[in-house]
Amino acid sequence: MSSRREFIVLLGGGAAAWPLAARAQQGDRMRRIGILLPATREDAEFQVWVGAFLQGLALAGWNIGSNVRIDTRHAGSNTADVRRQTAELLALSPDVVLAHGASTVVALLQANRNVPIVFVNVADPVGGGFVGSLAQPGGNATGFASLEYSVSGKWPELLKQVAPAMTRLAVLRDPTTPSGSAQFGVIQAVASPLRLEVSPIDVRDGSDVERAVTAFSRSVNGGLIVAASGGALVHRDLIVSLAATHKLPAVSFDRSFVRAGGLISYGSDHLDQYRRAVGYVDRILKGEKPAQLPVQAPIRYELAINLKTARALGLDVPATVLARADEVIE
Repeated sequence: MSSRREFIVLLGGGAAAWPLAARAQQGDRMRRIGILLPATREDAEFQVWVGAFLQGLALAGWNIGSNVRIDTRHAGSNTADVRRQTAELLALSPDVVLAHGASTVVALLQANRNVPIVFVNVADPVGGGFVGSLAQPGGNATGFASLEYSVSGKWPELLKQVAPAMTRLAVLRDPTTPSGSAQFGVIQAVASPLRLEVSPIDVRDGSDVERAVTAFSRSVNGGLIVAASGGALVHRDLIVSLAATHKLPAVSFDRSFVRAGGLISYGSDHLDQYRRAVGYVDRILKGEKPAQLPVQAPIRYELAINLKTARALGLDVPATVLARADEVIE
C-alpha cells in the first residue's frame, strides 16, 4: 500500500522535473481528454492506472493546464449512471476519450459516433460491435483488448490445482456483453474433463450476487471464478468478502482482487494497458484517426496469489504454482 501512495505522491509532485522540451513540444493550443471509468473516485487501483496514464502523457509532452485539460467521470456499474456520466463528459467536447471496459464504450458509442475513443480492458471489441476488426477498426474507437478467450480456460485449471477437492464452480459473469457468454463457454469446455460442474451467476446488482453466492455455498466442495467485466470490478470487495465468509476458493481476472483478499488472479496487466494507451491518445491528438489504429492484444499476463487467504481456507498452494507467480502476498 505504501508503494501505491508513494507513486501517487511522486506523480503529483514530479511535473516540474519533466523535461521542458517535452512539455512544450505540443504547442500552446489547449486540448481536452475525457476519461470515463466504471469505478468510484476512491478506487485505489484505478487511481494508480490513471496515474500511470497521466504520467505517460506528461512524458509525451502533454502538460495538464498548459496544453491539455483532463475531465474524468466515475460512472460505477449502474447503466443509468454510466449514461448520465457519459452525457456529461461528451457535453464538454473532448478531443478524445479514454474508456475503461465494455460498459463505458457501449454508452459512448450509443451517444456519439464522432468523438475518438481509446479503450482499455475490453474483452471482445469485435463481438461487442465496437470495431469492424482488430486490424482495421473502421470507426471512432480503437484500443487495447484485455484478454484472449483461451485465458479463461486457465482459471478452472489453476483453481483445481490449488483446491483439488473442488467439484463445483460458480462463474460470475456479465451476461449483457458477448465476452461474458464467450468466457463462460471456454470455462465450461475446460471444466468438463476436470470433472467440475459449472453454474453461471450473473453480475448485475450486488444484492443479486450476494443471494446467488450464498445459495451456491450451501453445498460442499464449491469454488468461484470471477470472469472479466466492469461490474465485477465494481463489486470486487463484496465478492472477496462473500468468498471469505463462505470459505470458497476463488480465482479472478484481475490482481486487485488478490490485493483485496482474494485467493488467486490471472489476467492482463492493466497498468501496462494504460501506459500503452498514451501512445494512441497522443497520435489521435496529433491528427490520426482511430479507424486506422489497430486494436492491440495484451502482451503481459500476471499471476497473483494470496497465501494468507490460502491458509485461511486450509489450502496448500503447490510449489509449481508459486514458482509461476508474479506477485505473492504473504
